[in-house]
Amino acid sequence: MNPLVVLLGSFFVLIALRVNIGFSLILSSVLVMLIEDLPLTSVVNQMYAGIDSFTLLAVPFFMLLGRILNAGSITTRLLAVADATVGHVRGGLGHVNVFVSMIFASLSGSAAADTASVGSILIPAMKKAGYDPAFAVALTAASSTLGVIIPPSIILIVYGAFGNVSIGALFLGGVGPGLLVGAFMMGYTYVLALRHGYPANPFPGVRGMGVAVARGSAPLMIPVLVLGGIVGGFFTPTEGGIIAVLWALFLTFVVYRDIPLRLLPGILQAAVVDFAIPMFTVASAGIFGWMIAYLGAAQIVVDFILGVTANRFGIMLLLMGFLLLVGMVLNPISATLIFLPIIQGLGDTAGMNPVHLGVLSTVTLSVGLITPPYGICLLIASRIGDVPLGRAMWAAAPICLLTITVGVLSLWVPGIMLWLPKLLVPQFF
Repeated sequence: MNPLVVLLGSFFVLIALRVNIGFSLILSSVLVMLIEDLPLTSVVNQMYAGIDSFTLLAVPFFMLLGRILNAGSITTRLLAVADATVGHVRGGLGHVNVFVSMIFASLSGSAAADTASVGSILIPAMKKAGYDPAFAVALTAASSTLGVIIPPSIILIVYGAFGNVSIGALFLGGVGPGLLVGAFMMGYTYVLALRHGYPANPFPGVRGMGVAVARGSAPLMIPVLVLGGIVGGFFTPTEGGIIAVLWALFLTFVVYRDIPLRLLPGILQAAVVDFAIPMFTVASAGIFGWMIAYLGAAQIVVDFILGVTANRFGIMLLLMGFLLLVGMVLNPISATLIFLPIIQGLGDTAGMNPVHLGVLSTVTLSVGLITPPYGICLLIASRIGDVPLGRAMWAAAPICLLTITVGVLSLWVPGIMLWLPKLLVPQFF
């Protein structure tokens, strides 16, 4: 049997049997290595190589940042900013949901953290205000995926680190599609609000809006510091993550004094667990990705797709379809690491700019966060809202299409993803 078929087949069988994804990657790789008579020492070597990256150190700091934001009053302050800004529009709480997710995305880069923190506040509030519970759950889950697109995105950090692409340029490339997806979600919310009579929140007045923005201004400095510093070349993504954490710690424990200092060890412990599990998966993906490359999977997929179409748009549409399927069973980090050779192989064949390709792949994979069986954001939101997963998925389907639409549009209008990086970091083009 073809070793590539054995590799992928055994992996998906293990996933179907609910074996941990990290162990599934290792076991399927070892099986093929035994068949091909490859030295098993390569397992350790490639797993180590998979995490031997200074840039990856940015990931735990942004995960810790999410924990700090949730522990104190920063999330509440951001909700107040969102409410004062867009809450008075018809369907107010829905717009607040999307808007605060866009802000939260620019702080922590974690979709799951956004779902848990924002969802625990807004889903009950939306249900109480008369919103359809399934819509409240679906919108919360879908808007939280903006954390994968809008910088500082953990997925973009991983893509840049392993794909040898400028992380600063990727961050800038994620701004356009992230804002566009958010605007589409708010437009969809407005249409449903008109159809179902969802209310608007009272307008707080110019003074009330100014007070809310002033109270949230300090946390809003985080994306300015991180993105500005990285793009300006003042520090690396890892150093940017450290600066963001230090600023959040200063705000939480010194300025706002929301929680006692004795809780800090617990926050650090939770962040370590948050980081350790995905990093084991990253290490496991190192050996699996090496096997994918060793067996020539990228060239096989490229040859297959070229046998279907040689049109660059057709190639990229097929790649997007492939990533949508992959995202249904794998988290975006694993999918990016495992299939990076295939993604970049097809991108090179289609003549895609590396920044454009990286952002497009990330936008496409973000849909997997709300599509079962993986769909971690939809799972979290449906539990918070006490809504059956099937009903929540049905409500989320139109919103998924909005994200896919932005991805497809960016193929015909590359400026959606490239206008800002071309403006600010032209040296990468």
